Amino acid sequence: MASRALILALRLLMLVFLVVSLVVLTTDTATLQIYFNTEVQVRFRDVYAYRYMLGTIVVGAAYTLIQIARTLHRTCKANQEISRDSVTLFDFFADQITSYVLATGSAAGFGATKDLKSVFEFVGSAYDKFFNKGYAAASLLLFAFVCAALLSILSSFGLPKKV
Repeated sequence: MASRALILALRLLMLVFLVVSLVVLTTDTATLQIYFNTEVQVRFRDVYAYRYMLGTIVVGAAYTLIQIARTLHRTCKANQEISRDSVTLFDFFADQITSYVLATGSAAGFGATKDLKSVFEFVGSAYDKFFNKGYAAASLLLFAFVCAALLSILSSFGLPKKV
């Protein structure tokens, strides 16, 4: 029962990181004044790596919501539980794949932010704030990845011990 509580707590923490990262990323905009009367507005969707981050956040949040529901269902039915190898294997591999997806989303965000921030240094503080929000969203996504990696490790403990 304690392990299910830990798994549920990690899934909830992962969901919080993903939702906050989603909010930070989708509100990431900057307005730049070019010449004297022309303004250009840059949004997160103008950077392809940020679009990929958004996709990984959505996939991770959807998977996490499904797993939270499954964990709550299994916790409520603890005394009637039937351990099936296929369910345990699905949880393990799905946690593995989700953690890899979140890791690549975070890496894409960090890489694009680092590269683009150095290119646009001369422009000013509007782009600096834009890229700082990109760093924040990528960092939160990295924390979600850590939760997913821990969940993957915990789900490996339930794998069948067949020799």
